[in-house]
Amino acid sequence: MPPPPGKYGKLGALCVAAGDTAPCRRCASVLSQNRSGRARGCAQGVPDPVGFVARSRGVGAPGKILKGGLRSSPRCFRFGASSALAAEPPGQPSADTTVTGLLREGSACAASSDLQTPQLSTLTWCHLWGMNQDSDSSDQPTGQDPLLLLKTLQLLWTKKEMKKLKEEARRGFAGLEEPLAGLLAMLEGSGDWKGKGHSLGYCIVTELQLWMKEHPAAQQSGITLKKLQARVLNILAQCPANLLDPLISIYQLHTADRNYLLGHVSHLYHRGDYKEAAVLSIKLKLQPDQDVEKMCTPLLLQDKTNLVEDYVGDYPELQSKLLQILDTWCEPGFNIRDITSRYQGLAGYKPEKFNRKMLSKLVFRLLDRFNVDPALCPNVVNQRHLRTLNYLFYKRFVEKTMTQENWTDHVQSTVGENRWLQGHLMQLLMRYCDLKTAARWAQRCNLPEEMLPYGVAEELQKLQERERVEEAAKADHHEERKKEGYYQLPIPRANIHFLQTWEETQRCWEKVLRPGQVVGIDMEWKPSFGMVGKPRVSLLQLALRDEVFLLDLPRLLEQAVTEAEKEKLPHFIQRLYSDAAITKLGYGMSGDLSSLAATWSALKDADKQAQGVVDLLTIDKQLQKGSVEWKRGGRKVDDVSPEQSDEDRGSRQPEKGLSLLVQHVLGKPLDKTEQLSNWEKRPLREEQILYAASDAYCLLEIYEKLCKDPESFGLSSDLTGSLVGKPSMKPRAKKQLNKQEVLSPSGQQCEGHQKETSCPPAPISPKEFSVVCDNMLQGLGRYLRCLGVDVQMLENEDDHRKAAEIARQEGRVILTSGLPYQTLRSQVAEGRCFSVNSSEKAKEQAVQVLRHFNVQVSPADIFSRCQS
Repeated sequence: MPPPPGKYGKLGALCVAAGDTAPCRRCASVLSQNRSGRARGCAQGVPDPVGFVARSRGVGAPGKILKGGLRSSPRCFRFGASSALAAEPPGQPSADTTVTGLLREGSACAASSDLQTPQLSTLTWCHLWGMNQDSDSSDQPTGQDPLLLLKTLQLLWTKKEMKKLKEEARRGFAGLEEPLAGLLAMLEGSGDWKGKGHSLGYCIVTELQLWMKEHPAAQQSGITLKKLQARVLNILAQCPANLLDPLISIYQLHTADRNYLLGHVSHLYHRGDYKEAAVLSIKLKLQPDQDVEKMCTPLLLQDKTNLVEDYVGDYPELQSKLLQILDTWCEPGFNIRDITSRYQGLAGYKPEKFNRKMLSKLVFRLLDRFNVDPALCPNVVNQRHLRTLNYLFYKRFVEKTMTQENWTDHVQSTVGENRWLQGHLMQLLMRYCDLKTAARWAQRCNLPEEMLPYGVAEELQKLQERERVEEAAKADHHEERKKEGYYQLPIPRANIHFLQTWEETQRCWEKVLRPGQVVGIDMEWKPSFGMVGKPRVSLLQLALRDEVFLLDLPRLLEQAVTEAEKEKLPHFIQRLYSDAAITKLGYGMSGDLSSLAATWSALKDADKQAQGVVDLLTIDKQLQKGSVEWKRGGRKVDDVSPEQSDEDRGSRQPEKGLSLLVQHVLGKPLDKTEQLSNWEKRPLREEQILYAASDAYCLLEIYEKLCKDPESFGLSSDLTGSLVGKPSMKPRAKKQLNKQEVLSPSGQQCEGHQKETSCPPAPISPKEFSVVCDNMLQGLGRYLRCLGVDVQMLENEDDHRKAAEIARQEGRVILTSGLPYQTLRSQVAEGRCFSVNSSEKAKEQAVQVLRHFNVQVSPADIFSRCQS
């Protein structure tokens, strides 16, 4: 009686069905190697040896009558065999036990009259089977067919039976003779793994990776592994990103021959697969052996800057090389077409994205991200300084909102000893000023005569002294006349203390930290003008009722030698802000605290620990809502000094921020002409000291007046109780605008913010909001489009005035920044042109726009518009 199915498998059943109590050694050996799946059986599941052997030699097929009348039997049988064959020990067949000999013997028996199926001993049959195994093992696949396993898994994937799929995959891996080769066969035989996201291929790969950890013996090595690595490299060039790391790990590609990997990547590159070559290089860490310019140039042309950043991200040397290459491309006289002409047929080539402006932005982003010395990129830095020079000339000679002293300080700081910038300075001076001014700057910069424009050399000899005296006298007269219309400090100059030593500072702290003290706090820092890095506080102002302390932070830090001394100042500031018994007054205090955190990392949580603070920005917002005069955003006519000339009145910009609050509460605005001073330069001028003291002391007077009669200003009678608490959460970037006003010459930045806080428009959906973005705000445009806003963007080569034409024709709002705002807002209706902060990222700009126009975004609006 045959054994129950599954006890020994199909091959083992052969021996037992033939009368033996267990499989012979050869069958047991085959079983242990998991080769039972190769057995071909008759109707009862028992292999037909003659048919199988005959088929393996091309004689016939199982179940058919062979030459000599031999047929496969529907029952288990033995071949008749000689006693010599039966006596052969397992594994040692005689010369007669060849396939040909056995077939010959079987044919002879089959020719007998009774036509009974000839019988061989179990041992002989096992030899016959084993000989076929040995002779055919190199040609025939062993174990489960990976493509059949793939079909099973595809069916389960279609039915979304993930649990069964994972179980079947693990059983299938165990049934494969070479699981790593089987995986490649499945990936090569299917295309559903090439899509992004979660796919059947990803599921199979990750399951095999887990299974390999549990069965480390299945890992390959030597020549077999090298062949598999060669196959998987072709797959890596096509597979999605989520398959790269698992496949690299499974096939141990980090151990592969590096030259072979570089050759494969080079093949991808020359085939035009630049992105794939870069991604594979990153994953295999091949960058140190590659040409960074060669690898990154086509990626930059395709606007794949993020991939370029990742390519050099872990290699400081490559970062420096890339920055030097980009800086070379920004060199004056360099023709960018020399680069682009090599890649004319490049797929995805975006020439409008590959220009000096884009390269400059990329360089500064990389300098900031990788913390590289900007001196490595002199051309890009010079171009940025040149733009700063143009901006300073605009502030001084067009807007006329910067004093001669401040302008001079910043020009000197910007130009320095750079001859290239000094040459451009002379050109700007000739455009905006006269020969006398140009001659004075030529002497200050010690320029050689060959660099001087025509006529400047002569003026340098004749008018230098006289011009300097006249300019000084004119400036003094102008300052005296101008100050009459501004807020004046009510305390004597002797009560303003400029502190530069620790001994002086200690006496200041003892007064400031008294319980019940009311302290006005302000800070100053050097304007960055868009340069890399965050502003560091240069001056800390602390105003008490009878005196003002100005702490020279750079000088105090220079004197701190030990760690304990370095921690003194941040410890004092932390103690001051966290003491609820001391009332701290400020304007936009969260921005000031952010700047302090950039100066000392120990103060990064100061805003969370702050207690007893009064942020007058909150008062500012309440007054804007309740005061009609405030909404006009300017001074009353009566407030203007009658002695002021028409020139002074015309050059004065509308008051905003703290200056407007001071005007509204105390009657006169702050004089903000020193706001853009170089606060790092020492010694500070007298005008800077008075300005810094006024900025802090005016907070005390505002607070005192509001507390005495809050109802006259339309405020709650319990003003003190409602105000003392945490600083208002104002983004740091807005505080910087309020402090330095360097981003929008028009003042629209602050004006827009006032409108936002005073009288917000009715809420609208993104579908009802349509805008046209100026060409410097394409990032903002793409972000707004993702949120469902109807956006049209100017191209890089378009004139700014085209935005006004589109806005009038299609009823769109203009989004712009910087100088073009002045021109564009005069060409459309009021409120239809908005200036955003160009130094902020696209996300922050989008938040600013949505808040200003009260656009309410819902989840359904996101990606509701075409992104092309």
